[in-house]
Amino acid sequence: MPSFLRSLRVQHRHLALALLLSLLLPACHPDAGAAQAQADAAAPVDPIDQAQLRKALDALQPQRPGTTDLYVVGFAGDASEDVFRNETQYLRQLFAQRFDAAGRIVTLINHADNLGAQAYAPQASYDNLADTLQRIGKLMDKREDALLLFLTSHGTEQHELYVQFGPGEDADYDTITPKELRGLLDDAGIRNRVIVLSACYSGGFVPALKSPDTLIITAARRDRPSFGCGNTASATYFGRAWLIDALARTTDFVESYRLATAEITAREQAEGEAPSYPQLYVGARIAPLLQRWRAQLRPVAAPAYPYPEPEAETETATAPETAADGKAGQ
Repeated sequence: MPSFLRSLRVQHRHLALALLLSLLLPACHPDAGAAQAQADAAAPVDPIDQAQLRKALDALQPQRPGTTDLYVVGFAGDASEDVFRNETQYLRQLFAQRFDAAGRIVTLINHADNLGAQAYAPQASYDNLADTLQRIGKLMDKREDALLLFLTSHGTEQHELYVQFGPGEDADYDTITPKELRGLLDDAGIRNRVIVLSACYSGGFVPALKSPDTLIITAARRDRPSFGCGNTASATYFGRAWLIDALARTTDFVESYRLATAEITAREQAEGEAPSYPQLYVGARIAPLLQRWRAQLRPVAAPAYPYPEPEAETETATAPETAADGKAGQ
């Protein structure tokens, strides 16, 4: 988008955030009560991040006439935890190898290891997501092709996706609402959509995002948290069940939802967590297109998930670990 429009938009969002965050606590974020209103001025454009974005968008391949191409965007929203980065990086590997999307994948990642000169991917920001969707909208055949958008981060009870750009408490942050996400997709002209939201309360995004050409999977119902964020695991409950386990067994997104839901329910029951109730919405026109896409795929095994589980902390006599330690919602 033009720089002057970007500046106006950032100023507007920062003013809105100042008001919002005086009332809103990011319900699943560990520093929920410590967020400061950062509405002083428009954030400067980061030249390193913009270079990463240009590189990623320039590498995207155009659609293939007569082939139903799947474009994939991964969005790891919170820089403070490894699980979101891990899942988004694996998304790239999985869909390039097993789902014939190599050359049509962009990953936007907020993480401590993706900052400054060591950056390897564009930041997961509203503007980068907007620019990415705009680029894909121009490359794809809007009748023939589809987008898979995977967003993983913390969510709020007010049904907003929490976005944090650095690992510390003073890091810049933002939120993305269901209405804003729908607007980005509509503005890009992307009709056929598979949207997967891995966050607490993510079912609250469904009403704004549903359409006849959309399939939506969420990690939780609109009034429920999901589990597994934090730095005591290499993937969230939903990420493990849907992205790693279910998509290794099926290429059908509806079946992947069913497999993941069964795995999540069993795990929540075994660990004494309240049910998160993942949600599924399937528009009337999206199923035949996805069936055509699946029919093109060659049988290829999923790559191994490359991130090992973190080593458990050493127990001490003065601070014994309980069964509930290390569990948090998204």
